Amino acid sequence: MTDDQHHDRHGHHHDKRPEPVDDLVVTHHTLRTTSGEITYTARTGRIVLREEEVKKDKFTGWKARAELSITAYTLDADKVGDVTERPISFVFNGGPGSASVWLHMGLLGPRRVDVGDVEDRNPPPYQLVDNPETLLAVSDLVFIDPMSTGHSRAVAGGKAGEYHGFGKDVEQVTELIRLWCTREDRWMSPKYVIGESYGTTRAVAVAERLARVHAMGLNGLVLVSSVVDFGSQDFQYLRADEACLNFLPTYAAIAHYHGLHEGRTLEEVRAEAEEFAAGPYRLALARGHRLPAEERAEIVSTLARLAGVSEEYVDRSELRIEHWRWCTELLRDRGLTVGRIDGRFTGPLYSRIAENMDADPSIDAIDAPFTAAIHHYLRGELGSNQDLPYEVFANAIKQWSFKEFEGKPINVADKLERLMRVNPHLRVRIEYGYYDLATPYHAAEDMVAHLRIPAEAFDRIEHAYFPTGHMPYIHEESRIREAEGITAFVTAHT
Repeated sequence: MTDDQHHDRHGHHHDKRPEPVDDLVVTHHTLRTTSGEITYTARTGRIVLREEEVKKDKFTGWKARAELSITAYTLDADKVGDVTERPISFVFNGGPGSASVWLHMGLLGPRRVDVGDVEDRNPPPYQLVDNPETLLAVSDLVFIDPMSTGHSRAVAGGKAGEYHGFGKDVEQVTELIRLWCTREDRWMSPKYVIGESYGTTRAVAVAERLARVHAMGLNGLVLVSSVVDFGSQDFQYLRADEACLNFLPTYAAIAHYHGLHEGRTLEEVRAEAEEFAAGPYRLALARGHRLPAEERAEIVSTLARLAGVSEEYVDRSELRIEHWRWCTELLRDRGLTVGRIDGRFTGPLYSRIAENMDADPSIDAIDAPFTAAIHHYLRGELGSNQDLPYEVFANAIKQWSFKEFEGKPINVADKLERLMRVNPHLRVRIEYGYYDLATPYHAAEDMVAHLRIPAEAFDRIEHAYFPTGHMPYIHEESRIREAEGITAFVTAHT
């Protein structure tokens, strides 16, 4: 029998586990930002989330269910004055199954990892540097690691798997935001939610739940590399036609980056690909085998030229080029594959005849630097005593439940529409990377084009484009412009 268990005199087994408690470690720092020097407090650790427990129609209390890891930054009180004028931003990444390390250590936090760039990658050991462009200069920050990511875990005896799905994931993040705003007295502060990749799906759904369940109104959403409607980019639905159309401009952009559109600008190539996808290519896919052979040959020729692959490959693919296979095909003659997260990156093919690459070279390039950075930073600079593995990509999540969308593509556009209607002050910033095959920019544009919102609401959506992949900040010039853009967006409420 372990120390936290015992049996009563009737032989019944009882749990004596100690009640979990918040374990935030507090440190104080100074940073010189582009707008001047700031002094701030950092808190890192885990916050206990509880759920109401009702048995046989009787309320039996608040049961601890999860310990979610966060890192929060607040400007020191003597520098703030009226907290109702100080914005607060809640930040997470996606996956599902990714920790918040990317936006934390790559773009928004006060310290960042210097990874270099695609043509000049830094070797290990990696370096942390001050981030003068940090959003902390204008907004308090709370970085959230959802269940099983980072140091987040279920409580002892709990089941983490219950939270590995769309609904419970949204519920837990919503509750953390509500709890933080309540304990920190931030209900009257300007509030923003910032998500990247699947985190944009989560951001929209969390914002909608905050409004519907708690009547909490936000000032803005920042959607970095957004995927709000999976049907616009999912090769499993609608004969894959929509995905093929929406991926083509990104194929063309990446092909241009790798020198396959000599003598043309990126803008020219993208414009042609977008126009072709909107007209001849869309009609050709819609006609199927009714497409006359002569017209089909013209489509094959143009599609092959734009996508940077052979006409034979396009012909054998029935005009429908799947993205993971395309990554393997584009530079096959060079023995290289291109990155899905960021098509600027390349890596050696493990086999010159492989149908699919065995790994994404853009993930290979950034995984180690960010992982090393967060492990050092939390313990070495923020004083964390946590020695659990920090799960950058949660190994515990084997499957993610989308039971709410069974039989149809995941789509939260309706929730975004509702938010835009119920809150006439809500603004949205959407960021796109031209070389991003995880969330292709044209698919996100397609989602916006089909939003059912009043005409004036479109004026509250701003768009920012970057010559990068899924993470604009893995490119120094884009990182600075991205940071400045988000800072301007967050401060626009004043």
